[in-house]
Amino acid sequence: MKAIVISAYGAPEALRTTELPDPVPAPGEVLIRVKAFGLNHAEAYMRAGAWGEVAAVTGIECAGLVEADPSGQLAPGTRVVAILGGMGRTRNGSYAELVTVPATNVVTVNSSLGWPELAAVPEVYATAWSGLFGNLALRRGERVLVRGATSSLGQAAVNLAVDHGANVLATTRNPAHAPLLKELGVEDVLIDDGDLAAQVPSGNHTIDAVFDLVGNSVLRDSLATVRLRGRVCQLGFLGGFEPVPDFNPIADLPTGVQLSFFGSAFVLGSPEFPLADIPLDAIYAKVESGALPARPARVFHFHEIVEAHRVMEAGEALGKMAVIVD
Repeated sequence: MKAIVISAYGAPEALRTTELPDPVPAPGEVLIRVKAFGLNHAEAYMRAGAWGEVAAVTGIECAGLVEADPSGQLAPGTRVVAILGGMGRTRNGSYAELVTVPATNVVTVNSSLGWPELAAVPEVYATAWSGLFGNLALRRGERVLVRGATSSLGQAAVNLAVDHGANVLATTRNPAHAPLLKELGVEDVLIDDGDLAAQVPSGNHTIDAVFDLVGNSVLRDSLATVRLRGRVCQLGFLGGFEPVPDFNPIADLPTGVQLSFFGSAFVLGSPEFPLADIPLDAIYAKVESGALPARPARVFHFHEIVEAHRVMEAGEALGKMAVIVD
């Protein structure tokens, strides 16, 4: 099979196309013929070596057709999407014509969307749904702040929260990106200078929950932004991986504020966080109807993977990107 491998940890040019033996599914796995895959910052981190030694073939999600299922549960030709399950980290991932995935991380899809559109949804929407409605227990009419909202995961969170009937504040570091977020239906856009807690009172906004993708570099500020008994969920590290220096819960965690973390790469598809809990069919139906604006911002071909990673790291796409396996 044709596959894209990490030839050495480093820049996008480290990604090389090569031929590898076709994988064979073990019991409990499904072999998928990949038609398209979404691009995720996690893959850039793995390619760069930021997460240590990982599988040669990266890629944490895909859309495609079942090639083989040893259990007989899924017939060949069934349309599916697959998320995580160790793909790209502990086992070869979806940047290939074929991939084996734990059956618990494979979901059938009943949608007429094209392959790039199908591939643009699973990881970001499953993660956004889990953070908003699992960790944050967001309710209709509450106000949620999405920090890092122009990222593909941030936009997914905005879309789901708006669709749910929440009031959404969104952040960006670049004022030029504010119109994009306004088009998604947010009530206001805050320019993130690292001190949002100082901005919120002046805008008369009471924040019930924070969906934080910037991470450790702004954790103290996010905790100071929510109301009494508000909730903060950290889901990303757009601001870097450096630990929070000298974090002291007694001094830094306001009384009554709840802090949680959701690491989708480590738990989605596990018995504790089954994919059956994520309403992917309903999400795809809303994408198809236009209720959720989740179609990919850019679509690349397999041979354009280096340019795709360059665009992703430069933040030029302003949305989810997908790659067609052709």
